[in-house]
Amino acid sequence: MPYISTPTRPAAALVATAALLGGALAFGAPDRAAAAVPDTIALTVTNNSGRAEPVYLYDLGTQLSSGQQGWADASGTFHAWPAGGNPPVPAPDAAITGPAAGQSLTIRIPKFSGRIYFSYGRKLDFRLATGGLVQPAVQNPSDPNRDILFNWSEYTLNDSGLWLNSTQVDMFSAPYSVGVRRSDGTVSTTGRLKSGGWSGFFSALRAQSGGWSGLVQTRSDGTVLRALSPLYGVETGALPANVMDDYVNRVWQKYTTSTLTVTPFADQPAKKFYGRVSGGVMNFTDSSGAVVTTFQKPDADSVFGCHKLLDAPNDDVRGPISRTLCAGFNRSTLLTDPNQPDTTPGDFYQDAVTNQYARAVHGQMADGKAYAFAFDDVGNQESLVNDGAPQQAYLTLDPMS
Repeated sequence: MPYISTPTRPAAALVATAALLGGALAFGAPDRAAAAVPDTIALTVTNNSGRAEPVYLYDLGTQLSSGQQGWADASGTFHAWPAGGNPPVPAPDAAITGPAAGQSLTIRIPKFSGRIYFSYGRKLDFRLATGGLVQPAVQNPSDPNRDILFNWSEYTLNDSGLWLNSTQVDMFSAPYSVGVRRSDGTVSTTGRLKSGGWSGFFSALRAQSGGWSGLVQTRSDGTVLRALSPLYGVETGALPANVMDDYVNRVWQKYTTSTLTVTPFADQPAKKFYGRVSGGVMNFTDSSGAVVTTFQKPDADSVFGCHKLLDAPNDDVRGPISRTLCAGFNRSTLLTDPNQPDTTPGDFYQDAVTNQYARAVHGQMADGKAYAFAFDDVGNQESLVNDGAPQQAYLTLDPMS
């Protein structure tokens, strides 16, 4: 079927994970925060891309007060999606005409857990299935959005504040940065590339041996559109399925004779879990010596997606351990540091076998922060702005240079 949904973790999940794993998320007192966060806030979109094509914006997500999926117009008014079909049927046109090059546009965003999409030149093709919205999935060559230059930011706005990110979990594409103005007037931003960062990223990926250049997607006219995440690279065959095997095998061998100590909660340093490989599986015990969870040796799909053999349920044991392992595998820190998570960026991506996509993404960010894989928020490495009483949000479309 040509339309498939992408499994990116929703913004609400990002919030929960960062809070759990020591992210810099501050939850104010509920009564004070609720009074401080109105039903909608202003989002100013500035087009610094230098591109002449028209820009289209979309605010899509789940209305938190009702649980309904839908879209918001430029005033922040919510519209529920109508019923879908099988095969999926065209969704209502939710596009907001964005700012021309060098201009800004301010819209209102409501209390959603969702995405702000933007596209250049053409509107995106959204469909509705019986289960809800089908979002673009350009790892599928039949997706109608395959040749459109687009990207998105994820956000949650609720009574506790705003969480707004720059994400590369699914792909690295049209660059942008995000920001929030706080009640004291200060503005925090993240997601901006270094000067030359766009071309620097693609140069690094294409120069990397082992199939990493296969992640790059171009239009028939040669226009570079994006690089798929390594998860989609493995799933589509663009990246070899055994690309992480050597590193995983070395980790499994090391912890057959030594112990991996995981301290997943930044605010609970005494809560530790201990991993040892026995019989081909890694068993984790708690401080009493009781086995609390077990992991099979993960493949690249599990590592890059932080799922399947590294599934991370929203609990207090397996999920936190799995998230820590996922970060350690992607950053290749599990052999050099038996105490995880390793939160020192200088230690990341140093092994010859690593997530080269994530290494290249972080390497081109002005502040080094990015969401290059699902649990990149372990150790506060995520490109996220948050405030409990947001006065204004920002999304800046940056140049592809």
